[in-house]
Parts: sequence; C-alpha cells; structure tokens
Amino acid sequence: MSDARAHGALRAVPTSTAGASNAYAVWAPAAGSVILLTEPGPVRHELHRDADGWWRLPGATELPGIERYGYLVDGDGPFPDPRSLRQPDGVHGLSAPFDPTEHSWRDAGWRGREVLGGVIYELHLGTFTPEGTLDAAIERLDHLVELGVGAVELLPVNAFNGEHGWGYDGVLWFAVHEPYGGPAAYQRFVDACHERGLAVVQDVVYNHFGPSGNYLPRFAPYLSDASGPWGAAVNLDGPDSDDVRRYIIDNARYWLVELHVDGLRLDAVHALHDSRAVHILEELAEHAERWSEELGRPLTLIAESDLNDPKLIRPRAEHGYGLDAQWDDDVHHAVHANLTGESSGYYADFATTDALAKVFEQGWFHDGAWSSFRGRRHGRPLDSGIPFRRLVAFAQDHDQIGNRAAGDRLAQLVPDGLVAAGAALVLLGPFTPMLFMGEEWGARTPWQFFTSHPEEELGRATAEGRLAEFARHGWDPASVPNPQDPETFARSHLDWTEPERASHRRLLEFFRALIALRGELDRDEPAVDVAADEAAGTFAFTRGRLRIMAQLRPDAAALPCTGEPVAAFDHAVQIVRLD
Repeated sequence: MSDARAHGALRAVPTSTAGASNAYAVWAPAAGSVILLTEPGPVRHELHRDADGWWRLPGATELPGIERYGYLVDGDGPFPDPRSLRQPDGVHGLSAPFDPTEHSWRDAGWRGREVLGGVIYELHLGTFTPEGTLDAAIERLDHLVELGVGAVELLPVNAFNGEHGWGYDGVLWFAVHEPYGGPAAYQRFVDACHERGLAVVQDVVYNHFGPSGNYLPRFAPYLSDASGPWGAAVNLDGPDSDDVRRYIIDNARYWLVELHVDGLRLDAVHALHDSRAVHILEELAEHAERWSEELGRPLTLIAESDLNDPKLIRPRAEHGYGLDAQWDDDVHHAVHANLTGESSGYYADFATTDALAKVFEQGWFHDGAWSSFRGRRHGRPLDSGIPFRRLVAFAQDHDQIGNRAAGDRLAQLVPDGLVAAGAALVLLGPFTPMLFMGEEWGARTPWQFFTSHPEEELGRATAEGRLAEFARHGWDPASVPNPQDPETFARSHLDWTEPERASHRRLLEFFRALIALRGELDRDEPAVDVAADEAAGTFAFTRGRLRIMAQLRPDAAALPCTGEPVAAFDHAVQIVRLD
C-alpha cells in the first residue's frame, strides 16, 4: 500500500463540487465493469479500473450539479456508494453528494476535554426528544450542562433501514441517518456540544453490517466466511482485507477528524474476527494517537467487550491494543442484582454484597472466576497499575434496559431510595461513570427494543428472535413487546414533563449533588475501606475524603451515623466528609 493510500488520501468521499478525478472512486476489485449513474438524467459514466481494484473517472472529468448517484456493478444496480455521506432516500436509494468542508465550524477554540474520569451521558437520538432529531437534541444540551456531565455519547447514527431503530444494524457507516437530520445536522450538534464544553463520543459498529440494505458485498469482499453473533463477520484478515481495514480506519477518521468528534465507543469488539499479528483495534489506536497529536486535542477510544481481558487497554508497548477504556458490565450486574434481588441468567453470580465489593476492589468480578451463565471460567485479572477510570461503569445503559423483556428501568423496579443508592455507588465510585438518558430523574418511561424493518419477513424473524433470547432469563413471552409495533417505539420516548414533578425533581437534584461531589475527587482515587454487609443489606466505601454509605434493599439496616452528611437521600444514602 502506498503512503498516500495509508493516510487516506484516496478516500472516496464525494463532495458537492465533485471536481477531482477521484471524487467518485469506488473499490470493486473483482468487478468486470463499474458504471457511475448520476441524476438528473440519469447519465452513465464509465469508470476505469486501476491496479489496486479501485475504479475512477478517467482524466480530470468534472461532474457539476449532481443530485443523486450510484453504481452499476457488472450491470447490476444501481447501488449506493459504500462510502456515501448522505442517503436522503434511505439505504436502498441512491447516494447524495455532501461536502463536510462547507460547514463553518464554531469550535476553533475547542481543545477537547478528558472523557475518562468525568461523567458520560448516553442517549438515543430517536427517543431523547419527541422530535427525535439532532437539532431537537441541541435544545436539551443545557440540561446536561446543569447536570454536570462532561461527555455526550450517542448511540449509532449511521444509516440503517427503516425510520427508527437502535442503530446497531447500520449498513452505510459514513452516512448519518437521514431522519435524525443527516450529516449537516450532526455538524451543528457537535458544534453546539463543544460550545457548551461537552465532549462528543460516537458509538460505532465495526463488527457486522445490518441485514437490510447492505450492498457492500456486491462491490468487494467486505464479509468473511467466519460467522459472528449477527451473521457473517467483517473480513479483517482474509484476502483483500487490507482495504476493508482501511474502510474502518477511514470511517474512524471521518468522525474524529472531519466531524470533530472527541471519542468513539467501539461496539462489541469481542465479535471482531481478526487473526493478524496487528489486531484492527491496535491499528485503530495507533491512528487515533497520531490524529490526536495532529489535532492538538485528546481522542478517546472506548471498547465494549465481553471478554474481561486487560489486553484491550494495555499499552501497545506491553503487547496490548492500546485502547483508552472499556465498558465494565460486571459493575452493572453487581449493582443491579444487589438492588433488585434478581439472580436469574447472568445476574446469578452477582447477587451478593461480596460480588459488589470485589468489583469495587478489583475492577471486575469474572477475572478467571467461574461463570455460571457461561458454564466455564471467564476473564483474567486487571493488570496492576491500570487505573479504574479506564473502566466505564453504569447502573443502567441501553443494553441492560432495552434487553430486558419489558425494557423496564431501575426506577420501575425499586423505590427511589435504591435508585439513589445505585447512583451514589456509580457516580462516586472509582470508575468512569455513565448515565443513560432520563436516569438522572428516575424516568418511568421504559426503553424497549424497537425496529421498523420494511420487510415483513425480517420484522417477524426479529420478533421471534427476541422471544428465544429471553428464554434463559425465564421471562414471560407475553411481556415482550413486538419490536415492530410503532407503540413500542412511542413508549420508549423520554417524558420531559417528569423532571418538573416533585419526586422526579428531588432525584434530579440528588444526581446533580453527586456529580458536584465527584468533582472534588482525584480521578484516580481508589475505593478503600470497602464494607459489604450481606446480613444488614448495606455497602460502604471511601474515596478521598468522602465516605459513601448505601442501603441495598428496602429492609436494610439503618446506616451508621458517622457525621453530618454532605449529601443524603432519605435513609438510603449518606455521604459524609471525613476529617
């Protein structure tokens, strides 16, 4: 690969001017012919193949005034551009030119902010506001600033089939889902966040493509023969995989460099099948480090992983991948199981205060320990010297709510006092805390699994798959809503009148107080003097000069009076400042 290719100089990013001879280049190494089809017209433009399998316009051909375009591959199609930046007619339609450089950025003074150690706020654009758009979300950013969060994490926004969904079935990774407002609205959103001092973390999915609208295999071997949990795996290590990996690296660069995003949350990296000596995650971390130096601002890579393997966040010099952080589901499981008493499925190993103490003291529970859910040992110990702020922890998130049968939140399962207790553990714990939208006021609206597949057969298969997935938890199939039912999506919207009510407002004020107290702590301060009392149903720990004490069940023993609390919620939580 030439140096120019290695640095993305030949990325096929079409622009509205489309003046460069490679503006509509496309990779199709096995094709016998590739025709660019443009509208108005349609007009056919024959592309010429180079030695690397890329097809380009000959010479310095200019194509002004293009409104839509696609490709005919060996006479089939037209298909949208694999690197399309805009899909105004959906993922089955033609692509539209978009020039990201036309936006007048207002964040020239933005030097980024450290995401780890602060508070992350995870949200889904389609249900965060009634309108479900990026511009509507901008109107709610001041709420997040007042709450005290430092970073907004968006669930995937890449183009997927249908009007609404979680976004994890994306098929065009560069295009922003049009119902959210498209790429121009995304640029406005990032600008608005930076203007308020908020970092932006974008959830991206590099482990699979969605089942509908994925035309990339018609161009090139983007998929491998390996099977993953969501179908064929991405081709990261087979023949022609160099350009597939470049597709991923270029996509990451698009978000971080061209769209000014501050970090990426990498979905389900355990589903990345890569046998190369240099794993794609290590390669991505190396590029992100270089981009960060060039931009003069921090860029953060956070992995979602089911492996409990410190290799992900171990430095590359120590034969790790060099990512910045990874999600820690073990913290969630321990907090949730202790607060709710649930012990089925993967909660089984976490339903004791000892399990909660272990994650606070050692980072995660399954560190080579037996996993009853998996029927085997799982994980390995966290390396000594890795600070816990590199583990992202939460009491609630999109998966742990949305993958429940009814999509019920913690506030729908336990009293407000226990919601407050869970918040105190996460927000004042040694990890990087993350909230899920509405958690801060104890939202009672569920967040359910919803889809809008236009294909009837796919919709039916998705609904049936959900029922089978829940069988291991023993949940009643009758309680599982149909993801294709529009009411399932409607029920999942936040109710912004809730925080105006007294009970919700009280929780919101407590969350704000907790986040303010977190600001007093050194971000690498460990949790010490951990006291877990199974019989009493209480849990306590110290960080810095703060002693955090919480009840874990409604009938728990009274908390000891050790001083004047600086924050408290009923009898369920007491936080005192030590002398």
